[in-house]
Amino acid sequence: PLKSDRELVLEAVRHCGQALRHAAAPLKADRELVLEAARQYARALEFAAEPLKSDREFLLHAVRQDGRALDYVAEPLKADRELVMEAVRQHGWA
Repeated sequence: PLKSDRELVLEAVRHCGQALRHAAAPLKADRELVLEAARQYARALEFAAEPLKSDREFLLHAVRQDGRALDYVAEPLKADRELVMEAVRQHGWA
């Protein structure tokens, strides 16, 4: 199915990050694809696989792109000082 076609989904999220919502589950765990979606639309992290929402290194990249990504990280990481500081630097508030 088209939802599983990585190249097609990558192209879709480059134009509209919200397209991640419709991707097949394995693609929602693809770091590059999810970061690209979050670059277009910070809320795309809402649709990311749960393990990515707990991956501190991945999340640092995401909040450096858009501080609003902090809204979608796993609860324990919302208290991570470095993540919060990066989000504030990028967005001004988090």
